[in-house]
Amino acid sequence: MGAHRPTSEFPRHLETLYERFPFERSMLDDPISVIRPLARDPHRAEIAGVFASTLAIGNTTAIRGAIERLIGLVDGDVANLVGRDPSRAGARRLRPFRHRWIRGDQLAYLGRVLARYYEEEPSLERAFVTGTGSGGFAGGLAALSSTLRGDGRTAELGRPPGGYRNLFPSPLDASQSSCKRLTLFVRWMVRDRYPDFGCWREVPTGSLRIPLDQHVHWIAYHVGLTGRRTRSWSTVEEVSEALRRIDPIDPVKYDFVLCHTGISGDCPKERDLAVCGPCSLRPDCLLWRGRKVAA
Repeated sequence: MGAHRPTSEFPRHLETLYERFPFERSMLDDPISVIRPLARDPHRAEIAGVFASTLAIGNTTAIRGAIERLIGLVDGDVANLVGRDPSRAGARRLRPFRHRWIRGDQLAYLGRVLARYYEEEPSLERAFVTGTGSGGFAGGLAALSSTLRGDGRTAELGRPPGGYRNLFPSPLDASQSSCKRLTLFVRWMVRDRYPDFGCWREVPTGSLRIPLDQHVHWIAYHVGLTGRRTRSWSTVEEVSEALRRIDPIDPVKYDFVLCHTGISGDCPKERDLAVCGPCSLRPDCLLWRGRKVAA
């Protein structure tokens, strides 16, 4: 059997899914909703976006809870972690924090890294754009990852806590990480259409890559956007290019919809006519290929 491919009608089917999608329902379950109130202040939104995307591990309920706990520990504003004395204040306030394998001491160190960076640059966009000059989007993520790791700053920041550097993988690492959390952060910063913030102005939306979580990957594989079964950077590039052929100006506008189609159960990941019947992508889905459905 050859590689599965979407039907010629797939672009129309995907656009229908997008147009009909209940954004407000899913916004209540998405981590971005916790930090959207900061969108009018680009600097605070960027800081909150870094911390929120770093915590984007696990299910959305757990992620939202972790972000809300973090905000509660810093007097309601994550930007307080990047204040005049982020080393002492951050370490003390965040000592009890845990989310999966992420610890408070790691987030306190991130606050110190950001504080030092912002003494020299107004936005992380500069680090990203500098990296794209020689390495394209992957180079931009690599440069952003290096900045957040604090590479080259150990002498002034101190040795990072155990496991800290692993929080910021690069697509250029040997592991070929899909870098879901960093691509999510960049999506939030670049796109100026709902639900994203549009804080960055130098990065074109057409260059964005898909934040490839398990739900997006499952759907992308089953509608033929990729034949890869693992979530590597190569898979990210393949899915992103397929979406770019549909909308070259804003290819990752479909990310939120595909992700929450999986999260909400609108895609049950098995044949269930009661759920799949109304889905506009059913004619393209591998699970339904060659199967006729009675009217």
